[in-house]
Amino acid sequence: MTSAAAPCVLLVEDDTSITRFVAMALDQLPIELLTCTSVPAAVALLEQRDIQLVITDLMLPGESGISLVQRLSANPQLRGGTLVAVFSAGLTTAVKEQLQGMNLWRVLSKPIAVQELESCVRDALALHALPEVDTNTAKPSPQHSPTNPAAKPAPATNTAETLAIATHFGGDAQLFTTYRAACLKQFAADVQAGDAAAQAQDWPALRRLAHSLATVLLTLGRPQDSLVARALEDAAAVADTAACSSGWSDLRQRLATLN
Repeated sequence: MTSAAAPCVLLVEDDTSITRFVAMALDQLPIELLTCTSVPAAVALLEQRDIQLVITDLMLPGESGISLVQRLSANPQLRGGTLVAVFSAGLTTAVKEQLQGMNLWRVLSKPIAVQELESCVRDALALHALPEVDTNTAKPSPQHSPTNPAAKPAPATNTAETLAIATHFGGDAQLFTTYRAACLKQFAADVQAGDAAAQAQDWPALRRLAHSLATVLLTLGRPQDSLVARALEDAAAVADTAACSSGWSDLRQRLATLN
């Protein structure tokens, strides 16, 4: 839901399914959601547009999201009053230590609940509405995950999906079903991308794909499939050819049988 004067939020994310989830989660907010898949594209948009909030993944093709955070931290003119939030499934202790001192406003973990994403954006808009507040150092109020009384109840389904609907979709089964249908279509393209990466032994590409799929599958209430994707991500990180081949074969079969 946008208007001509709607504030801009920029999502830097290379996974189509996760981008779709964010777009669906924020659809009712009075913002213009801009999306891009790389650091250079994000920088170009920041130079061209007045952006209130950047939400960036860390594992991106080419330059990492950490590189974008570093650029914004080191270049006040580029950053301006833009708030910066990291959005990642790889928030290890080492990564968190690396992010310290970079003027981050918020850190979001994948998978995420719709309410937490909405809260992040609403808090950012509220800060920008207060001209006396330094948005680079302002601290948001503690996060809460309120229930949505208008959300449709979860349908009769397996326990993991019921939990996913409650945890990530605010109990809105229709939103879950719509997102799931879009993901199932996207999985065909993901399988093609994974086949190409495995055949070329492009382990960084396979790692990024597995990293994204681990989040998407967990969001869909597929914890065992998510664990397989996470194991493949770990194998690709150390270029373990045998484990990558077997791991992709297993994950590929699981994606192909989802319906």
